[in-house]
Amino acid sequence: MKAKPLPPVYALRAFESAARTGSFTLAAQELSLTQSAVSKHVKTLEDYFGRKLFVRQGPKLSVTTQGQLFAAGLRRGFHQIEEACTLFRTRHDVLRLKAPSTLTMRWLLDALAAFRKTQPAFEVQITSVWMDVDTVDFFSEPYDCAILLGAGGFGTETHSIKLFDEWLIPICSRALAAAARADLAACELIHPSPDRRDWRRWLKASGHEANVDLARGQVFDMLEQGIAAAAAGHGISIGDLALCANAIDARQLVLPFKTAVGSGDAYYLIRPEDSDKAAQVEELHAFLASRMPTLAWPGIQFKTLR
Repeated sequence: MKAKPLPPVYALRAFESAARTGSFTLAAQELSLTQSAVSKHVKTLEDYFGRKLFVRQGPKLSVTTQGQLFAAGLRRGFHQIEEACTLFRTRHDVLRLKAPSTLTMRWLLDALAAFRKTQPAFEVQITSVWMDVDTVDFFSEPYDCAILLGAGGFGTETHSIKLFDEWLIPICSRALAAAARADLAACELIHPSPDRRDWRRWLKASGHEANVDLARGQVFDMLEQGIAAAAAGHGISIGDLALCANAIDARQLVLPFKTAVGSGDAYYLIRPEDSDKAAQVEELHAFLASRMPTLAWPGIQFKTLR
């Protein structure tokens, strides 16, 4: 069965405006039309659907109940069309980048500041967001690229380049380091995620699993909160060695243990496979690759999960 063609978009636009403003005159002014043209467009829709969209009560114009529902749906649709057009006409020399909040604060902001000095005509607009599981949907979110933590495999329609691996390691203030080494089980643990997965991974790979009760400790939503709490002396947290590098160098944090455990995840720079900004993303990657966080501390042993 052949589908019935949709009504004209200009008629839909005229009706939505008239329903929203409650006036053919105001709708005409908004759309740069005449009042009679708006009235004609509404009549076209009423003929198409075989029902009234407006009711006149003297000089007052009221939208029918079904017309209100129809107008609300059109309003959402037009908003999506406007967003799509805005994204499509975005400047070619601007990259919109989505990134996790802790990565942004602990590494990416400084890296992008240095990038802007070398590429003053190339703007990177970063949006830092909290994500329980790092994801991006380039079809519904306004980004050209993203940096996400994961094991790879971000979708068949995406292209990804690994930046650096995640290495988990306990972190704390200098005042608590000796106590952690002497008896970790007696220390206050800090969990940077509600599922406590980072401590679980490190304990299993480092051989401390039998001695520590994971049910204890303070629980936070993100790595950044765990780092801040550890630096303030509230307990022993688990951190990403790369993202804690500057704080360790500044002696805000110390490493009570020398075993770093690879989580199996890494940070990846991701873009759509058919992106028209692929060259700009590759240029950004080349610069970020030259400013990777350091992992070069004496005595660190690197282990991977099995």
